Amino acid sequence: MDVLSDLLYRARAGEPLVRQMIAPPPWAIAFADPPPLTVVATLGGHACIRLDDASPTMLSAGDIALVRDLGGHTIGDSPATPPQSVVRRGRKYRADTGEEVPDRPSHGPRTYGGGGPDAITMIRGTYHLRGAVGDRLLEMLPPLAVVPAGPRTGAALDLLTAETTRDEPGQDAVIGRLLDLVLVMALRAFVMASPAAPAWYRALLDPTISALLGRLHTSPEQKWTVADLAATAGMSRAAFAARFTALVGEPPLTYLTAWRMTLAADRLDDTDDTVGVIARAVGYQDAFAFSVAFKRAHGVSPSGWRRRRENGVNRIRR
Repeated sequence: MDVLSDLLYRARAGEPLVRQMIAPPPWAIAFADPPPLTVVATLGGHACIRLDDASPTMLSAGDIALVRDLGGHTIGDSPATPPQSVVRRGRKYRADTGEEVPDRPSHGPRTYGGGGPDAITMIRGTYHLRGAVGDRLLEMLPPLAVVPAGPRTGAALDLLTAETTRDEPGQDAVIGRLLDLVLVMALRAFVMASPAAPAWYRALLDPTISALLGRLHTSPEQKWTVADLAATAGMSRAAFAARFTALVGEPPLTYLTAWRMTLAADRLDDTDDTVGVIARAVGYQDAFAFSVAFKRAHGVSPSGWRRRRENGVNRIRR
Protein backbone atom coordinates (compact mmCIF):
# COMPACT_ATOMS: atom_id res chain seq x y z
CA MET A 1 0.00 0.00 0.00
CA ASP A 2 1.36 3.44 -0.89
CA VAL A 3 1.93 6.01 1.85
CA LEU A 4 -1.04 8.30 1.10
CA SER A 5 -3.47 5.37 0.93
CA ASP A 6 -2.01 4.00 4.16
CA LEU A 7 -2.47 7.31 5.98
CA LEU A 8 -6.07 7.66 4.82
CA TYR A 9 -6.85 4.06 5.77
CA ARG A 10 -5.32 4.31 9.25
CA ALA A 11 -6.68 7.80 10.01
CA ARG A 12 -10.34 7.19 9.23
CA ALA A 13 -12.69 6.61 12.15
CA GLY A 14 -15.79 5.13 10.54
CA GLU A 15 -17.41 5.93 7.22
CA PRO A 16 -17.43 9.54 6.01
CA LEU A 17 -20.73 11.42 5.84
CA VAL A 18 -21.88 12.82 2.47
CA ARG A 19 -24.75 15.24 1.88
CA GLN A 20 -25.98 17.15 -1.16
CA MET A 21 -27.31 20.67 -0.52
CA ILE A 22 -29.65 22.60 -2.84
CA ALA A 23 -30.47 26.18 -1.87
CA PRO A 24 -31.75 29.29 -3.64
CA PRO A 25 -30.03 32.55 -2.70
CA PRO A 26 -29.76 34.20 -0.31
CA TRP A 27 -28.59 31.37 1.95
CA ALA A 28 -25.75 30.59 4.32
CA ILE A 29 -25.07 27.83 6.84
CA ALA A 30 -22.50 28.04 9.63
CA PHE A 31 -20.77 24.88 10.83
CA ALA A 32 -19.68 25.63 14.38
CA ASP A 33 -17.74 22.46 15.19
CA PRO A 34 -17.04 20.58 11.95
CA PRO A 35 -15.12 17.31 11.83
CA PRO A 36 -11.35 17.41 11.21
CA LEU A 37 -11.61 17.28 7.41
CA THR A 38 -14.42 18.56 5.18
CA VAL A 39 -14.69 18.25 1.40
CA VAL A 40 -16.97 20.80 -0.28
CA ALA A 41 -17.67 20.97 -4.01
CA THR A 42 -19.89 23.33 -5.97
CA LEU A 43 -21.86 21.37 -8.53
CA GLY A 44 -23.87 24.22 -10.01
CA GLY A 45 -23.71 27.98 -9.62
CA HIS A 46 -21.30 29.87 -7.40
CA ALA A 47 -20.82 29.69 -3.65
CA CYS A 48 -18.73 31.23 -0.93
CA ILE A 49 -16.80 29.56 1.86
CA ARG A 50 -15.19 31.39 4.72
CA LEU A 51 -13.37 30.23 7.81
CA ASP A 52 -14.03 31.99 11.09
CA ASP A 53 -11.92 35.18 11.22
CA ALA A 54 -10.73 34.74 7.62
CA SER A 55 -11.50 36.34 4.29
CA PRO A 56 -14.15 34.62 2.13
CA THR A 57 -13.23 32.47 -0.87
CA MET A 58 -15.52 32.09 -3.88
CA LEU A 59 -16.12 28.69 -5.45
CA SER A 60 -17.19 28.18 -9.06
CA ALA A 61 -18.91 25.12 -10.47
CA GLY A 62 -16.63 22.09 -10.17
CA ASP A 63 -14.25 23.67 -7.63
CA ILE A 64 -13.37 21.58 -4.58
CA ALA A 65 -12.52 23.03 -1.18
CA LEU A 66 -10.69 21.02 1.49
CA VAL A 67 -11.22 22.43 4.98
CA ARG A 68 -9.18 21.51 8.05
CA ASP A 69 -10.82 21.72 11.46
CA LEU A 70 -9.21 24.79 12.97
CA GLY A 71 -12.55 26.29 14.01
CA GLY A 72 -15.86 26.82 12.30
CA HIS A 73 -16.66 27.76 8.72
CA THR A 74 -19.61 29.12 6.78
CA ILE A 75 -20.90 28.16 3.34
CA GLY A 76 -23.29 30.43 1.49
CA ASP A 77 -24.16 32.16 -1.76
CA SER A 78 -22.33 35.41 -0.98
CA PRO A 79 -19.91 36.87 1.58
CA ALA A 80 -22.62 39.40 2.43
CA THR A 81 -25.22 36.79 3.42
CA PRO A 82 -25.35 36.13 7.17
CA PRO A 83 -25.97 32.54 8.30
CA GLN A 84 -29.61 31.61 8.66
CA SER A 85 -28.75 28.39 10.47
CA VAL A 86 -25.93 26.90 12.52
CA VAL A 87 -24.95 23.24 12.64
CA ARG A 88 -23.54 22.23 16.01
CA ARG A 89 -22.77 18.67 17.11
CA GLY A 90 -24.67 17.33 14.14
CA ARG A 91 -27.84 19.28 14.85
CA LYS A 92 -29.19 22.28 12.98
CA TYR A 93 -30.37 25.43 14.76
CA ARG A 94 -31.77 28.76 13.66
CA ALA A 95 -29.08 31.40 13.87
CA ASP A 96 -31.40 34.09 15.21
CA THR A 97 -33.34 32.20 17.87
CA GLY A 98 -31.23 29.11 18.57
CA GLU A 99 -34.28 26.93 17.99
CA GLU A 100 -33.49 23.46 16.68
CA VAL A 101 -34.62 22.91 13.10
CA PRO A 102 -35.51 19.41 11.85
CA ASP A 103 -33.07 18.62 9.07
CA ARG A 104 -34.57 15.92 6.87
CA PRO A 105 -33.86 14.96 3.25
CA SER A 106 -36.19 16.86 0.97
CA HIS A 107 -35.17 15.75 -2.54
CA GLY A 108 -34.30 12.08 -2.09
CA PRO A 109 -31.61 10.30 -0.08
CA ARG A 110 -28.90 12.56 1.41
CA THR A 111 -30.25 15.63 -0.38
CA TYR A 112 -31.29 18.66 1.64
CA GLY A 113 -32.69 22.14 0.96
CA GLY A 114 -35.04 23.67 -1.55
CA GLY A 115 -34.98 24.08 -5.31
CA GLY A 116 -35.63 26.93 -7.70
CA PRO A 117 -34.18 28.30 -10.94
CA ASP A 118 -31.31 30.07 -9.16
CA ALA A 119 -30.59 27.30 -6.66
CA ILE A 120 -26.98 26.46 -5.89
CA THR A 121 -26.12 22.78 -5.67
CA MET A 122 -23.24 21.61 -3.53
CA ILE A 123 -21.96 18.37 -2.12
CA ARG A 124 -20.33 18.17 1.30
CA GLY A 125 -18.44 15.24 2.74
CA THR A 126 -16.87 15.02 6.20
CA TYR A 127 -14.22 12.77 7.68
CA HIS A 128 -13.74 11.88 11.31
CA LEU A 129 -10.06 11.16 11.80
CA ARG A 130 -8.21 9.69 14.70
CA GLY A 131 -5.01 10.35 16.51
CA ALA A 132 -1.48 11.08 15.42
CA VAL A 133 -1.96 9.45 11.99
CA GLY A 134 -4.88 11.79 11.36
CA ASP A 135 -2.68 14.74 12.30
CA ARG A 136 -0.02 13.54 9.88
CA LEU A 137 -2.59 13.46 7.07
CA LEU A 138 -3.90 16.92 7.92
CA GLU A 139 -0.39 18.37 7.95
CA MET A 140 -0.53 18.18 4.16
CA LEU A 141 -3.10 20.96 4.07
CA PRO A 142 -3.52 24.61 5.03
CA PRO A 143 -6.77 25.58 6.81
CA LEU A 144 -8.48 26.01 3.41
CA ALA A 145 -7.28 24.54 0.12
CA VAL A 146 -9.21 25.16 -3.10
CA VAL A 147 -8.72 22.96 -6.15
CA PRO A 148 -10.08 24.49 -9.38
CA ALA A 149 -12.45 22.47 -11.54
CA GLY A 150 -10.74 20.00 -13.84
CA PRO A 151 -11.66 17.00 -16.01
CA ARG A 152 -10.39 14.34 -13.60
CA THR A 153 -11.92 15.78 -10.45
CA GLY A 154 -15.07 16.57 -12.44
CA ALA A 155 -15.50 12.94 -13.46
CA ALA A 156 -15.07 11.81 -9.85
CA LEU A 157 -17.59 14.41 -8.64
CA ASP A 158 -20.11 13.24 -11.26
CA LEU A 159 -19.85 9.67 -9.95
CA LEU A 160 -20.15 10.77 -6.32
CA THR A 161 -23.13 13.01 -7.06
CA ALA A 162 -24.97 10.28 -8.95
CA GLU A 163 -24.47 7.76 -6.15
CA THR A 164 -25.35 10.21 -3.36
CA THR A 165 -28.97 10.35 -4.51
CA ARG A 166 -29.39 6.57 -4.71
CA ASP A 167 -30.47 4.26 -1.93
CA GLU A 168 -29.34 0.74 -2.71
CA PRO A 169 -27.64 -2.05 -0.74
CA GLY A 170 -24.07 -1.14 0.11
CA GLN A 171 -24.64 2.49 -0.78
CA ASP A 172 -22.75 3.94 2.19
CA ALA A 173 -19.68 1.90 1.29
CA VAL A 174 -19.89 3.01 -2.36
CA ILE A 175 -20.26 6.67 -1.40
CA GLY A 176 -17.39 6.42 1.08
CA ARG A 177 -15.04 5.04 -1.55
CA LEU A 178 -16.11 7.67 -4.07
CA LEU A 179 -15.52 10.46 -1.56
CA ASP A 180 -12.06 8.96 -0.98
CA LEU A 181 -11.52 9.17 -4.74
CA VAL A 182 -12.52 12.84 -4.81
CA LEU A 183 -10.35 13.57 -1.78
CA VAL A 184 -7.24 11.86 -3.14
CA MET A 185 -7.56 13.53 -6.54
CA ALA A 186 -8.04 16.90 -4.88
CA LEU A 187 -5.05 16.29 -2.60
CA ARG A 188 -2.91 15.35 -5.58
CA ALA A 189 -3.90 18.43 -7.51
CA PHE A 190 -3.43 20.80 -4.58
CA VAL A 191 -0.20 19.40 -3.17
CA MET A 192 1.55 19.21 -6.52
CA ALA A 193 0.68 22.86 -7.22
CA SER A 194 1.72 24.01 -3.74
CA PRO A 195 5.29 25.07 -2.94
CA ALA A 196 4.61 24.06 0.66
CA ALA A 197 3.91 20.41 -0.17
CA PRO A 198 5.42 17.94 2.31
CA ALA A 199 8.70 16.57 1.05
CA TRP A 200 7.60 13.00 1.67
CA TYR A 201 4.64 13.49 -0.70
CA ARG A 202 6.86 14.68 -3.53
CA ALA A 203 9.09 11.68 -2.83
CA LEU A 204 6.16 9.42 -3.75
CA LEU A 205 6.71 10.40 -7.36
CA ASP A 206 10.05 8.57 -7.29
CA PRO A 207 9.20 4.87 -7.85
CA THR A 208 12.13 3.52 -5.85
CA ILE A 209 11.74 5.75 -2.82
CA SER A 210 7.95 5.47 -2.92
CA ALA A 211 8.14 1.68 -2.79
CA LEU A 212 10.52 1.79 0.15
CA LEU A 213 8.35 4.28 2.03
CA GLY A 214 5.44 1.90 1.53
CA ARG A 215 7.46 -0.93 3.07
CA LEU A 216 8.43 1.20 6.06
CA HIS A 217 4.77 2.10 6.58
CA THR A 218 3.39 -1.41 6.34
CA SER A 219 6.24 -3.18 8.21
CA PRO A 220 7.55 -0.76 10.85
CA GLU A 221 8.33 -3.67 13.17
CA GLN A 222 11.15 -4.98 10.97
CA LYS A 223 14.73 -4.32 12.01
CA TRP A 224 15.39 -1.97 9.13
CA THR A 225 18.89 -0.67 8.48
CA VAL A 226 20.06 1.76 5.85
CA ALA A 227 22.09 -1.07 4.33
CA ASP A 228 18.95 -3.25 4.04
CA LEU A 229 16.99 -0.46 2.38
CA ALA A 230 19.83 0.35 0.03
CA ALA A 231 20.12 -3.28 -1.01
CA THR A 232 16.37 -3.44 -1.64
CA ALA A 233 16.70 -0.34 -3.81
CA GLY A 234 19.67 -1.80 -5.67
CA MET A 235 21.85 1.15 -4.68
CA SER A 236 24.95 1.71 -2.61
CA ARG A 237 24.35 2.69 0.99
CA ALA A 238 25.73 6.21 0.53
CA ALA A 239 23.87 6.86 -2.72
CA PHE A 240 20.59 5.60 -1.28
CA ALA A 241 20.89 7.62 1.93
CA ALA A 242 21.65 10.78 -0.05
CA ARG A 243 18.76 10.23 -2.47
CA PHE A 244 16.25 9.42 0.27
CA THR A 245 17.27 12.44 2.35
CA ALA A 246 17.14 14.78 -0.64
CA LEU A 247 13.64 13.65 -1.64
CA VAL A 248 12.00 13.01 1.74
CA GLY A 249 13.70 15.81 3.65
CA GLU A 250 15.19 13.63 6.39
CA PRO A 251 17.36 10.49 6.61
CA PRO A 252 15.69 7.06 6.29
CA LEU A 253 15.94 6.00 9.91
CA THR A 254 14.83 9.43 11.14
CA TYR A 255 11.69 9.10 9.01
CA LEU A 256 11.16 5.54 10.24
CA THR A 257 11.47 6.57 13.89
CA ALA A 258 8.93 9.37 13.44
CA TRP A 259 6.50 6.97 11.80
CA ARG A 260 6.98 4.39 14.55
CA MET A 261 6.28 7.03 17.20
CA THR A 262 3.13 8.10 15.33
CA LEU A 263 1.83 4.53 15.33
CA ALA A 264 2.85 4.03 18.95
CA ALA A 265 0.93 7.11 20.08
CA ASP A 266 -2.23 5.81 18.47
CA ARG A 267 -1.74 2.33 19.92
CA LEU A 268 -1.42 3.89 23.37
CA ASP A 269 -4.65 5.80 22.75
CA ASP A 270 -6.68 3.05 21.12
CA THR A 271 -5.62 -0.11 22.97
CA ASP A 272 -4.77 -1.36 26.43
CA ASP A 273 -1.63 -3.14 25.17
CA THR A 274 1.36 -2.95 27.47
CA VAL A 275 4.23 -0.66 26.63
CA GLY A 276 6.34 -3.74 25.89
CA VAL A 277 3.80 -5.08 23.38
CA ILE A 278 3.56 -1.72 21.64
CA ALA A 279 7.34 -1.37 21.61
CA ARG A 280 7.70 -4.70 19.79
CA ALA A 281 4.87 -3.82 17.38
CA VAL A 282 6.81 -0.78 16.17
CA GLY A 283 10.24 -2.40 15.99
CA TYR A 284 11.74 -2.11 19.49
CA GLN A 285 12.70 -5.22 21.46
CA ASP A 286 13.78 -3.07 24.39
CA ALA A 287 10.89 -1.24 26.09
CA PHE A 288 13.32 1.19 27.72
CA ALA A 289 14.82 2.23 24.36
CA PHE A 290 11.31 2.62 23.00
CA SER A 291 10.29 4.81 25.95
CA VAL A 292 13.31 7.04 25.45
CA ALA A 293 12.52 7.45 21.73
CA PHE A 294 8.84 8.09 22.47
CA LYS A 295 9.59 10.78 25.05
CA ARG A 296 12.04 12.43 22.65
CA ALA A 297 9.32 12.53 19.99
CA HIS A 298 6.29 13.48 22.09
CA GLY A 299 7.74 15.13 25.18
CA VAL A 300 6.18 12.61 27.56
CA SER A 301 6.74 8.96 28.39
CA PRO A 302 4.42 6.26 27.01
CA SER A 303 2.83 5.78 30.43
CA GLY A 304 2.44 9.55 30.80
CA TRP A 305 0.82 9.71 27.34
CA ARG A 306 -1.65 7.02 28.36
CA ARG A 307 -2.47 8.79 31.61
CA ARG A 308 -3.23 11.93 29.63
CA ARG A 309 -5.61 9.88 27.46
CA GLU A 310 -7.36 8.58 30.54
CA ASN A 311 -7.75 12.18 31.71
CA GLY A 312 -9.15 13.20 28.32
CA VAL A 313 -6.14 15.35 27.39
CA ASN A 314 -4.82 13.63 24.27
CA ARG A 315 -6.52 14.89 21.15
CA ILE A 316 -8.55 12.21 19.42
CA ARG A 317 -10.24 13.54 16.29
CA ARG A 318 -13.77 12.11 16.28
